[in-house]
Amino acid sequence: MGRIHVLSDQVANQIAAGEVVERPASVVKELLENSLDAGATRIRIEIEAGGRKLIRIVDNGHGMGRDDALLAFERHATSKLRSSDDLLSIATLGFRGEALPSIASVARLTLDTRATDDEVGTSLEIAGGNILRVEDAGLPPGTTIAVRDLFFNTPARRKFLRSESTELGHVAALVTHYALAHPQKHFELHSSTQALLIAPAVLNAGERLFQIFGRETFESLIPVAAELDFAHAGIPEPPPWKRPADYEKPEAGFIRLSGFVSKPELQKLNRNSIYVFVNGRLIRDRLILHAFTEAYRNIIPPTSFPVVLLFLEMPPQEVDVNVHPAKTEVRFRQSSFIHDFVRDSVRTALMNARPAASFFTALTTSANASSSLMVDISPLPGIDQPLYQPNPLVAESEPLIDPADTTTFDLSAPIVPESPGRLTFEGPGQSIAYDEATHEDQPTLNSLATLKPLGQLRDSFILATNEEGLWIVDQHVAHERVLFEKILRDRKVEAVQRQRLLMPVLIELLPAQMVTFAAIAEELERNGFEAEPFGPRTLAVKATPVGLEGRELEFVLDELLGATEKSAQVENEETRRTRIAASIACHAAIKVNMPLEPAKIDWLLAELGKTEHPTSCPHGRPIALRYSLKDIQRAFQRI
Repeated sequence: MGRIHVLSDQVANQIAAGEVVERPASVVKELLENSLDAGATRIRIEIEAGGRKLIRIVDNGHGMGRDDALLAFERHATSKLRSSDDLLSIATLGFRGEALPSIASVARLTLDTRATDDEVGTSLEIAGGNILRVEDAGLPPGTTIAVRDLFFNTPARRKFLRSESTELGHVAALVTHYALAHPQKHFELHSSTQALLIAPAVLNAGERLFQIFGRETFESLIPVAAELDFAHAGIPEPPPWKRPADYEKPEAGFIRLSGFVSKPELQKLNRNSIYVFVNGRLIRDRLILHAFTEAYRNIIPPTSFPVVLLFLEMPPQEVDVNVHPAKTEVRFRQSSFIHDFVRDSVRTALMNARPAASFFTALTTSANASSSLMVDISPLPGIDQPLYQPNPLVAESEPLIDPADTTTFDLSAPIVPESPGRLTFEGPGQSIAYDEATHEDQPTLNSLATLKPLGQLRDSFILATNEEGLWIVDQHVAHERVLFEKILRDRKVEAVQRQRLLMPVLIELLPAQMVTFAAIAEELERNGFEAEPFGPRTLAVKATPVGLEGRELEFVLDELLGATEKSAQVENEETRRTRIAASIACHAAIKVNMPLEPAKIDWLLAELGKTEHPTSCPHGRPIALRYSLKDIQRAFQRI
């Protein structure tokens, strides 16, 4: 008898379950995506013991007939693909046909379903992959799947599950994210003790965000929307000798971006608050995460991350979702094009919003590792209501809201700033909406030009006032931002001003620093430095950028040449350019404890108002804080 043999279907399904079903949240994800693919408008999820004991999902989708219900538990049985060509343009959330048989092989599963056109439904019971019961039943249209005793026949997997609260937290986060991605559908999440989330259907993502997380989170985010024709990406076509006689050039389609990004004052210590949906699918993609990092570069500290809720829509053939068993990773056909589009769109939104940090917000807000877009699952003693109440203006009994019959929130779509190569956001897609009335009192830095200086505080902070209230400006970081953008502009047109030294300055370096100098010598020269080796471990500096002198020159070179080898390897040309410009600006800027003449203060505020990003210095520290007139009146009990 040979060594190789074919595994039984049951063992094969359990192996597949190891890839698809990692924890209870994985089961919820697969079943929730099936409900969305089935066209459900109302979805209810019930969880007991963190998902170990029970996971029940009820939807009002199109349901299944008896034959389809039995066939759905066969491996690779699906209604969403017909041929291998369909893999090139997947438009549904599920498509593998592995989820149901994999789940049924490691749990006790009950399926109750009825197609809309059928008179009778089907009830099916499976345990460990074996069908125990199939019978007709009187059921409403839709599907109900109950998964009990998860991993009951694979105890090794069961013991690696976390605590009930941890597993429930993963489920709550998942359901919340899909509720945000599908605002026109009704979602409910219930545990054995409380209603965690009740989100009736609303018109757009802006209303859903307000509905679930409230005004405070909503007001800390900035809307972003953009559209671009894929024809600009130069989509490759087959060569002429491979084209059939009836070949027609395919339509390129559009890439659309919509959603919300956080103001610079809202920062996190990890990427857990970055949520990206591609064609309605929640993904974790390094390319998109890097685009956000680049968009916020020199706006927030490099160790902090923004809060992002972003929806990307593109033709299905432009994204490959068949690269990961759990379908959480994707590959883009035009990866560089999409990276730059996301980066530039977010950067443009931040540049046009120019949000100003509130004085009280700056006192109470600091970067933390918790996620701001997360449903709180902690039990509240004595409270039986859901933690997030549904919007009272939305009729809970209606599965889908007709735009003509609703007046909720009175939100309107944002005006997309005009920029080269970017079109107005039109046509079908994810509507985000943005309530201008809600945000009309939000401070911006467009009023910096109207500030009237009052003086200095400890020769370090400029006090100024206008109609909006009292402003406190950090003179060092304000001048740092002005110099940083001037250095980048002058570097771009090769008009950097330099000052020659009467005598070269000799600086001793370590061997590793000499290697780093050789790598960045050309960029240093373009930024106004004139330096060359003077011996094996000595650097002779003959000219410097205007404003750098004495000890500050040594500090700049020590900072620039002290980059670790690892960071230097991953540093691209643009990153290196901004890092050098930021270091020069920091050491050439006005210092704290430095008295300034009134004319100098006027000049600094005027120049700050002309910058593209007056929100923060190149290292991410806030430049100006506003103590609003309302805050002052409230403090004096005037209102």
